[in-house]
Amino acid sequence: MLKAKPPFQNDDLDLEAAIASARPQLVEFLSHRPDWLLMTSRCFLPAVALNGLDAVTNHRETVSVLLDLLQKAGPATWKQFAQYLCMECDLPLDLEILLISSAGEGNLSQKQEACTDVSAQSSVLKGFARHRHRSSSVSDKDVKQPRLDSAEKYRHLLANSICQRYGSRRAAEAAAQEQTKPLAFNQAFVNLVIRQSKASRLKERTDKPRDDVASAPEPEECADTAVKVSDLFRSVVPLGSTKVIFLLGKPGTGKTMLMHRICQKWAEGVLPQFLFTFLFEFRQLNLLKRKLTLKELLFDLFLQPEDSHDAVFQYLLENAWRTLIIFDGLDEFAANMGGSSSSMGGPTLTSHMSISELFADLCHGKLLPGCTVLVTSRPKRLPDFLLNTVDVLAEIWGFDHEKVEEYVNRFFHQHSFREQAIAHLKNNTKLLSMCLIPALCYVVCICLEYLLLKHQMSVELPQTMTQFYIKMLLIFINKQQGECAGGEETQLNCNKKAILGLCDLALKGLEDKKLVFYVGDIPEHVKEFASLHGLLTVFEVKTSGTRPEAGYAFVHLSLQEFFAALCLMVSKRVDKNYLKKKFSLKSKWTLKNETKTEFMENLHIFLSGLSSKECRTFLMLLAEQDEAWVQDKQDTILQSLKKLAATHLTGPKVIELCHCTFETQDLKVAQHIGSLLNFKYEFKNFRLTPLDMSALVFVINSGQDLTYLDFAGCIMDIDCLEVLAGCKNVEHLSFRSRRCGDDFAAALSKSLRGMGGLKKLQLTGGSITAEGLTNLVQASSQCLQLEEINLQDNRIRNLEVKRVLGLFSRMEKLKKIDLSNNDLSLNAVLILAKEVIACQNATELCVRKDTVMIYFSGPSGKVPRLLDLRWEESKERVTPPRFVKLCLQHRSLSSRHAEEIVAILQSCPLTGKYLSLSGNKLGDEGCGCLLESLPWISISKQLDLSQNRLSVNGVCSLLKSVNICQKMMEVQVSLCSETVVLRFTEDREFASLPPREEPVFSTDDQQYGEENQIPTAPKTIRLTDSHFQASDLEKLCAVLKECSSISELDLSNNYLGDEGLLQLFQFLPNLKMLSSLKLNDNQISLNSVFFLAQSLSTLEHIKTMNLSLGHAQVVHVTFWERIRVRSTSRWRSSFLVHAKHEAKGQCFRLRDCTVSPEDVTRLCQILSQCPQLTEIDLSGNSLSDQSIERLLSFLPYLCHLTLLSIRNGTFSPRCTVSLLNSINLCERIRLVEVRSSENAFLHLRASMRSQKTSCRLTDCAIGQGQIDELCGVLGRRGWLAEVDLSRNQLGDEGLRCLLDHLHRVPVTCFLNLSHNQISQDGVLHLINAFATSGSTTEVQVSLCSKATLIIKLTSRDDPRKILRLTECNFQPEHLEKLCLLLEKSTGLTEYISSNNNVTVQAAERLLHSLRKNRGPLKISIEEPWVCKESVTNLLELAVQACGNITEITICKDKTLFQLGIRFPHCLEKVESLSRLNLYTPEIKHACFYQRVREKCAQLQELRWSHVELHNDEAEMLVRILLPLPELKKFGLTSSSIMPTGIDYLITGLQNCQAIEELNLGHMKLSSAAIPKLVLGLREMPSLKRLILDHNSIGNDGCSRLAEALRNMRYLEEINLSHNKIGDPGLINLAAVLLEMQNLKRIDLSGNSPSPAGGEKLMEALAYCKRIEELILSRNVFGDGTAVKLALCLPRTTNLKILHLQNNNIGPAGGMELARALVACQLLEEISLSENDLGEGSIRALSEGLPCFEHLRKIDLKLCGIMDDASKSLSHGFRQCPSMEEIILSWNALGDGGAQELATALPGMEKLRMLDLEKNRIGTCGATKLAEELAKCPEIQCIRLWDNPVPKDLAENLTSQDPRLCFSFY
Repeated sequence: MLKAKPPFQNDDLDLEAAIASARPQLVEFLSHRPDWLLMTSRCFLPAVALNGLDAVTNHRETVSVLLDLLQKAGPATWKQFAQYLCMECDLPLDLEILLISSAGEGNLSQKQEACTDVSAQSSVLKGFARHRHRSSSVSDKDVKQPRLDSAEKYRHLLANSICQRYGSRRAAEAAAQEQTKPLAFNQAFVNLVIRQSKASRLKERTDKPRDDVASAPEPEECADTAVKVSDLFRSVVPLGSTKVIFLLGKPGTGKTMLMHRICQKWAEGVLPQFLFTFLFEFRQLNLLKRKLTLKELLFDLFLQPEDSHDAVFQYLLENAWRTLIIFDGLDEFAANMGGSSSSMGGPTLTSHMSISELFADLCHGKLLPGCTVLVTSRPKRLPDFLLNTVDVLAEIWGFDHEKVEEYVNRFFHQHSFREQAIAHLKNNTKLLSMCLIPALCYVVCICLEYLLLKHQMSVELPQTMTQFYIKMLLIFINKQQGECAGGEETQLNCNKKAILGLCDLALKGLEDKKLVFYVGDIPEHVKEFASLHGLLTVFEVKTSGTRPEAGYAFVHLSLQEFFAALCLMVSKRVDKNYLKKKFSLKSKWTLKNETKTEFMENLHIFLSGLSSKECRTFLMLLAEQDEAWVQDKQDTILQSLKKLAATHLTGPKVIELCHCTFETQDLKVAQHIGSLLNFKYEFKNFRLTPLDMSALVFVINSGQDLTYLDFAGCIMDIDCLEVLAGCKNVEHLSFRSRRCGDDFAAALSKSLRGMGGLKKLQLTGGSITAEGLTNLVQASSQCLQLEEINLQDNRIRNLEVKRVLGLFSRMEKLKKIDLSNNDLSLNAVLILAKEVIACQNATELCVRKDTVMIYFSGPSGKVPRLLDLRWEESKERVTPPRFVKLCLQHRSLSSRHAEEIVAILQSCPLTGKYLSLSGNKLGDEGCGCLLESLPWISISKQLDLSQNRLSVNGVCSLLKSVNICQKMMEVQVSLCSETVVLRFTEDREFASLPPREEPVFSTDDQQYGEENQIPTAPKTIRLTDSHFQASDLEKLCAVLKECSSISELDLSNNYLGDEGLLQLFQFLPNLKMLSSLKLNDNQISLNSVFFLAQSLSTLEHIKTMNLSLGHAQVVHVTFWERIRVRSTSRWRSSFLVHAKHEAKGQCFRLRDCTVSPEDVTRLCQILSQCPQLTEIDLSGNSLSDQSIERLLSFLPYLCHLTLLSIRNGTFSPRCTVSLLNSINLCERIRLVEVRSSENAFLHLRASMRSQKTSCRLTDCAIGQGQIDELCGVLGRRGWLAEVDLSRNQLGDEGLRCLLDHLHRVPVTCFLNLSHNQISQDGVLHLINAFATSGSTTEVQVSLCSKATLIIKLTSRDDPRKILRLTECNFQPEHLEKLCLLLEKSTGLTEYISSNNNVTVQAAERLLHSLRKNRGPLKISIEEPWVCKESVTNLLELAVQACGNITEITICKDKTLFQLGIRFPHCLEKVESLSRLNLYTPEIKHACFYQRVREKCAQLQELRWSHVELHNDEAEMLVRILLPLPELKKFGLTSSSIMPTGIDYLITGLQNCQAIEELNLGHMKLSSAAIPKLVLGLREMPSLKRLILDHNSIGNDGCSRLAEALRNMRYLEEINLSHNKIGDPGLINLAAVLLEMQNLKRIDLSGNSPSPAGGEKLMEALAYCKRIEELILSRNVFGDGTAVKLALCLPRTTNLKILHLQNNNIGPAGGMELARALVACQLLEEISLSENDLGEGSIRALSEGLPCFEHLRKIDLKLCGIMDDASKSLSHGFRQCPSMEEIILSWNALGDGGAQELATALPGMEKLRMLDLEKNRIGTCGATKLAEELAKCPEIQCIRLWDNPVPKDLAENLTSQDPRLCFSFY
């Protein structure tokens, strides 16, 4: 057995491992939140998957099951769930990182900060005291005092050392140096923006009790908190526990400088809680190759104590809680960061460990427990061990706008243009975004200072980060060398060698994971250049306790990446492949411990920037290469960018790609990438900076398409929104984050106006309040293009509804507002409803529980609010009609709110409304209040009061409203399912009444005329499934009695019983308009069936009665429409109806009941008293033979019965004979049909007039034993017109017995014995009887799968005697017997043999056997050898026939060889072939020609098709056959002949002077052959039919042919179809038609005329008054031609066949044509298929159908006919008495259309086929067709292929009636 595919495949093993790792902690966390998890799972899993969870009571088990389901749902579902979980819940850091990794989106810090954050009160220790033993001995003090002294001394030494490294003295020295040389990144310190994330509260949250966790977080708890540096050190851990602080920061945000600042401040005494502070840089720790102890790490690598090392170290251990250890740049650590040491028993103070082990043990508290560890890193990765130990997580954001201004102030404090510099940055959004990163801010200031010093009036700064770095390098060089050293190009050339050396150093360092260099690593000239220009910094490097060495590093890692990128672009050693390898986007975050092979955070950005055109000159100078060489490298990067855009990218990678694209400054590249990224702008759970947003906006604006921009859980500055304002190509903007509050909404409001393409705005899952919404809407109202605003799941509680709706109404294109899940109060909802009703462009308010949505129509222009309008009766201006849908569902509305709702609805009297109040608590009182007000509140579609606690009394009150509200159309009530729905008509005739205080009518007796009466709409009342009993009927009927306009009443699924049914039927006469009554499933018995049957005679207006007492009881009674006579009193009493019943027949159906013979007798006695009963259906009642016999005995008493149906029974052979014997019991029976011993139908004629009677007993297992009894029954009445015994078991013996009976009595009968297991011997016996019988006129036999056997007998003299034998599989012995039998059949007129194994020799023997005394004989042989034999051989066979040949037909495509023979009084002798074979070839050839001449002397018809004529055969045709004097019909079609042969043939046609019909179709005749053909046509004065279809005659040939036709006045038919004839040829032909008065048939279909040519043709046809057939299909004539044809049709009164298929006729032409057709009352066939006629044309055609008494076939395939036209079509078809075939396939008819057509079928007595293929007919339509087909025995087939009918239903219907065909074939 194959195993099911697991949800996680091999590619997802990492994901599966991550889930497994996170699962225990995830179960623990979610077990406190099972309800939240269950609700969330419904969004990700199908409802069926959650079935059965109610049985699980244990919370942990519930969580475990749900997690299993989410994991099995597949990776995509799990990732979406993980992302949502991280956004919505406050997870422990380690768990969150695992989940974010499994979700595969974003990097670590970004993921963490995207999650919403619930703050908890941090327990900050205000101080702590050490408990000492007060009774310490003196000796203890003596021991500890030296230790304290040494420690204090070391602390001062440490502070002094730090001050020297990072303190104010160094800053002073740097400032002094600044005057002489630049120092890259020597930034004056400005406080950074730091935001603390959730890590400080993680441990507390996991320890919280369950009740605390369940509460929803407030908005302010969700945002990351801005903190000071000192706040980071406030304790959140117990005393004595190690505290780990983790600081993340993007490149250049000032992490390292901040660490220096912290050290400096500690040295200055600002952080007194720490006695000791140590700072280690990972880039220096990379240089260590040996293992260290903790003591060596602290003393050897940072600072050695001057003495007493052990004492100082011991003091450190004792005071670890006052020690701060800083590790800077975790991302720069080159080695693998593993876990803590694995030594047994844990690490010791003397254990030697690697740096990673020391770091891990310090974080875990295994070393120096209680200390504070501060770690910084770029947002790349966290080792697993660190995830579990972080206590405080924060991110350095860099600068905000205030900090930028402060920094710039300090930088330019000595310059006079300081304000100018600040203004320059403020006015440039892009530059300002770059300055939010401190390192870039410094670079920008350097460049700005330089440019302002040189050009104070106009400053052009670089555009990209790369260009700034280049400019900075050039400025540093210029500052050192001065202007006198030449321009930038000269200075660059002078320092080229040093710059290239620095580039090599940078790249080699990154490739070797080396960030610190020793003196020996750097060439002297490079070191001198870099140090001079401030590009390298020098510092002490300690790798042991020995003398420190000098170390060099780039002042910033980004600077090293810049020079590395520069190296890749200018180095001759770097080819394109290597360059491609080095170019990639920043990787996703991963939990794996392995480090990246390279420290390349910005390398791809610098490479992209160097690929810009602006950098080309710089690269050319540096590389000493021409432009082509540099451009080739640049193109490599650009192509890589384009390829990356076509791959699957996560959100962070999309941002990286946008940065790269922006750096290129190439608009074409940006446009290409923007088009590829059009559907990839979805960002989840990571932080976005203004610089990110600037790059993103650049790419989006470069694209040509509007796009969708989605930010889910992303952290972003308010400044990002200011950048976003410039984004023109955003169509859909979405923000989903709890961080989005009122401030965010206010900032966004300012940005919206600039986004001209924005159509949909989505702000969901945020913290926006009503105040924020008002500001947002006020701004949005200026965005006239907005179509949708989604504000789901915010905090909008107290909404200023009127103001907000007023603002929304100004937005012309607005379509939808979503305010769901905003805790709107019920009062706010009602106010909202009032304002929506009043707002002219509001169309719908949908409120369901927490769902609140408002829809607008978006009218153009400002429309006044209706509440501000005054009702003025004299006002002439009419307010346009308006419709509003109002849904207030599941909002706990009670009865006290009903009047308020009524007042709201009455406030706009001219507004039609759809109102749904389901799921509330209105009760009887509230619903009653609404119902009483119905005439005054303009409900125009539906009122839904479901689930409002309505009682039976409430239902009665509801029914009373039916009388007071004239617009009410339907009432649907079900108390069990709590359904209460009222539907109303939209007819303007039922307009709302004026306000109720105004009188509607005067009180006098003024009489209203008929024209002033308002008709009552027929009403439908459905009171189902409400547990009504008979005792409730009195109350219900009392109410219903007042409403005489009820047309449908449904009381199904109640408990009325027999008593209630009797009571209801006594009430029915009061319901004058009733057309349908349903009482299904009301627990009635068989006594009710007898009562209902009796009502057929007491209630004569009953139309049908459907009853069933099966598993589902059915009682459905329909009524004929009665003639209504209105009173002339006031309109309120004008609907009294007086029934004038017109007898139309009744139908009684009783199904699925168990009835005994006595019950049948009682039922028949009742039914015999019903004078109008026309149909009885007793299907599925398991009637016994006795019951059926009793039923049949009543047939003479059922005087008007036309159909008796008994389906789904089981008839015995005796019962089948009894059914057949009914023809002897009732003379009105015209057809007895029994199918498969299960379905029986007796069709009766209306009168006793003598008509043909038929019987069809198919598939009834009738065998030889039943033949005598069967024939006895038939003999008593006299044999019938048709006897169908097909699909029985007669066999050969049964056939013999039947033939013996037929031989005894002369009858006229059509006998069908197909599928009766007849063999070849049986066939021969039949042929023998046929040969000797004078009454048998035709026998048709086929022994193939069709198994056909049909015998036609006649008692009258009939000269015809036809024998058809098909696929009888005769063997030689059978063929010999056949020939002997045929010799005796001298009266045979036609013999057809098809595929009977007749060989050529057997055919010759057959031709000798077929003789006749006198008259013609037609012989047809179809065998495979016909297509293989040559024409000559077939002619040799033909001359072997006896008699004179009058017809030779050879159709090789049909393998047909056919001869027509006329026998003279004396037959000549036939010379045997054996004798001819003795002659020489020449003599034999001459004799054969002579023999052909003699045998074909009377040849009249010669038709050859698909033959291959050789030269000698063509010669024989032309010389011998064509000149025959009596040849009248010649056809050569689809045949091949040599080119010279065709000319020879056409020339030979000149000798055919007696020819009347010429057919050269499919002969590839071109216009070149026509001149010779014309010569021949001129020699054919008697020609009547000319057929040249499917050739290539063209315009020229047609024109020449037209000239010849001018003199052919006897021509009756022209067929030039499919000949590529255009307007010129058609116009010339039209000119000739004017003179052809005898023309009866013309076929020009499939040519290529224009409408103009078509119009000329139609004008000519008007003169062809004898035309009978007009075939013009597939010419694309158009409406103009159709109109012309319509004008000429009144003159063509003899027209019988009209084909206009596929002529591009539209509604205009179709309408005129349909109206004109009525003049052609002899029409027999119409084809208008494949024309888009339109509904009006179909209706016009339908109205004209009654004029066509001779119409046999109509083809309306593919005419776009819909249900609306079906009623008129059906009415028209019913009045066509000759209609045999209707084609309506490939239209849009549904169930309604099918039902209309079905009702017309019984009235169409000659209809044989109805084609409804490829429509939209479903279950109802197909069932109705099957039901009516049972009444139509003449119909042979209804085609229903490719309709949406369920397969099982189609099979069931076909089994009941095979004439329903659902298959293609």
